[in-house]
Amino acid sequence: MSISHDISKAIIKASTTLTDDKYKALKNAISAEDNENAKWALEQILENYKVAQEKKFPLCDDTGIPHVIIELGCEREISGELINQIHEGIELGLNALPARPMAVIGDDVERIEQSRGLYEKPGMLRPASILIDNVNDESTYARDISPDTLNLHFLLEGGGPEIRSKTCRVYHKRSFENVISAACGWLEESLKMLGCTPSIPSIGIGRTHYEATSLLLKSIAYGNLDNQSDYEKKITSRLNKSGIGPLGFGGKTTVLGCYLNIGNQRASGVRIVSVRPSCFVEPRVATLNI
Repeated sequence: MSISHDISKAIIKASTTLTDDKYKALKNAISAEDNENAKWALEQILENYKVAQEKKFPLCDDTGIPHVIIELGCEREISGELINQIHEGIELGLNALPARPMAVIGDDVERIEQSRGLYEKPGMLRPASILIDNVNDESTYARDISPDTLNLHFLLEGGGPEIRSKTCRVYHKRSFENVISAACGWLEESLKMLGCTPSIPSIGIGRTHYEATSLLLKSIAYGNLDNQSDYEKKITSRLNKSGIGPLGFGGKTTVLGCYLNIGNQRASGVRIVSVRPSCFVEPRVATLNI
């Protein structure tokens, strides 16, 4: 069986399957919730998950933009053929799902203006630029990557969270808490407008806008709600005190947890912080080991 076919199955899995840690977190939230409206919303979200997984339906109508992280050991290589297979497999997976047609037709201006409409086939939606992760990563979510590792991580990133995301500089004032407080403040504002809570927000802190967002994406690929740091727990507690709750109904559960990934920093008065308030169907992630 070809790698492209395996990749297409991974795309379908990411779109239709809930991870065990998130299922557990949602069940715990339902048990702890004493707001009737919030509890009802959480129960409906859980039912949506169960139906999607059983019927192999997308968890959400917004089937997301594919992002790929290649986890590479020092004894493995990436070929142009593999990159082509990744693109082919994503196209096959989106068509088979089927995903929602979202790829815009036309030249530079026409794509911006969306003046010629959309391609009918979902698979015409191209993935974002591919990230490569290796053993030299020194971030919070750094992996112990063995020499023979070659893993393909597929993330499906929805439009709603992207609209509410933000990447900006923060003057750190030699205070970790100052930087984290700024990130939490942005999230509190964005979660009010997101609509599809509870969220699992992600925060990446790096030296450039590209790096901060890359750190954020890695945390989505590697994060696990069963293994939260003390700082992630503190951020979760602060955001849940907002009282926004599931679908904005109030209650205790605005977020199920969070991911905080801090990378290398430079001698400067600023830190570049990227935040993303994932919607309740995310993170949508699947991994293929090659």
